[in-house]
This record gives sequence, structure tokens and C-alpha cells, in this order.
Amino acid sequence: MGLRNWDKYDHVGAIINYEGGDEDFGLEETLELFQYLVDTGLAWQLQGHYGRTAAHLIEQGVIARDSESEPTHEISDEGEIVERV
Repeated sequence: MGLRNWDKYDHVGAIINYEGGDEDFGLEETLELFQYLVDTGLAWQLQGHYGRTAAHLIEQGVIARDSESEPTHEISDEGEIVERV
């Protein structure tokens, strides 16, 4: 098992809200969704958008590469990507 526990995470609901443009589904929820998709491997099995977006978020450091590591960066209140301290 990895660092994050996804047992109760509703990934289907999250994908529906993400794709539907739900105004309550913000940046934090988006990053959580993509971290789940990477941790479970679904990012690489769904349509190409998910894999490309996951790869970009990993490259930016705002989500982790796998379930055993943590992101190296975060998004500040000003919307900038900053190194985690």
C-alpha cells in the first residue's frame, strides 16, 4: 500500500465532476483526482487527455510519480507553483 489511502475515494464521481466542469470542483480536487489516477494506474488506461495531463502535473511536481512518493511542489494561494518546504 502507498502513502495515500484511496479506499473511500469516489473516483467515478470525481471524473464526472471534472469532465462536467462542476464549479465546486477546483484545483485541489483536480490534483487529488489526478494523484488517484496515477497511484492506481488509471491515468495510463483512460483516454489520452488523462495520461497527458497526469504527465504534465508530475513534470510540474504538483502530484507524485507513484503511490510511494510525495509531490515536490505545490500551488501557492497566488496560483504559482512553488517548492514544498
